[in-house]
Amino acid sequence: MKTTINVILILAVGVVAGLTIRQYRADSTAGPAPGETIYSNDNAVADNEAVKPEDVENDSPTKPPKDEEWLSRFELIERSGEKVSSEDLKGAPYVVSFFFSTCPSICVQQNQKIQELQEQFKDKGVKFVAISVDPETDTPEVLQEYSARFGADEEQWLFLTGDLNYIRRIGAEIFRQPVSKQFHTERFVLVDADGKVEGFYNWPEKKQFAQLKERISELLEG
Repeated sequence: MKTTINVILILAVGVVAGLTIRQYRADSTAGPAPGETIYSNDNAVADNEAVKPEDVENDSPTKPPKDEEWLSRFELIERSGEKVSSEDLKGAPYVVSFFFSTCPSICVQQNQKIQELQEQFKDKGVKFVAISVDPETDTPEVLQEYSARFGADEEQWLFLTGDLNYIRRIGAEIFRQPVSKQFHTERFVLVDADGKVEGFYNWPEKKQFAQLKERISELLEG
């Protein structure tokens, strides 16, 4: 009789335990509890705003593979209306950037960085090549007015425009940058005097921007 009672009790405990586990699993997949914070794309921006730049800073610029050949020639229209080719740029290092004139924030900050480089390396040989990713808007006339906002020296800081599909190819095949209409990275591409890509530098990263300045100086001295 005691054995029968013990078996019944064991079975009852097992049933209760099973029901408890099933209810727990259902609760865990049913959704958030009242007041629980859920992280999604809806609040990703707000959360990222709380992240300090120093918390995500990347100190090291990237380098192109040494064993892979790239396309190395292009020709675009400068704000002066003259054609400028990659062959014309050989003989001195230059820094390539992609932008568009109607960009309200990032491009302005980016061009202010180039303005800083222009002031530091004035009359030292290095050039700056800004290529528009909205060429339909950025005609030579528009670029004339836009470049004046940054005091761009016509000999040292070039603003180029052309066909968008061609510019996409220039970005992807020559400078390894994904570009499209009104879309570009926050990278400066440093090219040496022979027309070869030396490296990619994220200008918002303070240490990378400092390393870009150092590397420009080294190329000029070399």
